[in-house]
Amino acid sequence: MSCCSHEAHQHDDPERGREFSLYTKIDFQTMVCLNEAVEGAGATVFKPWDMRKDKSEFVESDADEELLFNFSFTGSVKLKGIIVIGGGGDSDPSHLKVFKNAAPMSFDDARRHADQEFDLQHDKDGLMEYQTKVTRFNNSESLSLYFDKNFGADETKICYIGLRGDFSEAQKRGVVICTYESSAQLKDHKTPGHQIFLLMAFLRTPNHFRMKWFKF
Repeated sequence: MSCCSHEAHQHDDPERGREFSLYTKIDFQTMVCLNEAVEGAGATVFKPWDMRKDKSEFVESDADEELLFNFSFTGSVKLKGIIVIGGGGDSDPSHLKVFKNAAPMSFDDARRHADQEFDLQHDKDGLMEYQTKVTRFNNSESLSLYFDKNFGADETKICYIGLRGDFSEAQKRGVVICTYESSAQLKDHKTPGHQIFLLMAFLRTPNHFRMKWFKF
């Protein structure tokens, strides 16, 4: 179900640049924009807030009005809001489907039910924010943004996509390497501490396996 346009909220203050800085946490090596007319153009629309009105960099669809962005973050994101600035007129996108942790998606994949959908409005200044249902976008490691409609043009044109939310660095997990013996023997462990450890393990071993523990 699409979110009604009245759920979008207007803001324009100095703090917006800081709030809409999640583009710096995108892993652009993973960025793919399907149906872009110029290869690599999709990545250019994720840019600083103070460059949102710059129309020199944009992405335009190729064969039809659809555009599908797939990308990962360098950590974990709680997505709170999205701003979209189109190229103006009927080429502005009119509908957006957002998918969490589903990348990479194809156009066929994007036909399914999204985590959230938005009916978009014309917004040449980037004052219209579409707020997400935050609980659905906790721990977002990747996003897929599917613009499936515009206002009637043959192609869709987008100049800016802003993302607002909280970012957490990826947790580094250590690797523990353990060495196991398939048939532990007391004679291989001479220290008292090892013998006590093996005795405790022996007592927990089923009866039909115990004979394998001792070889005198």
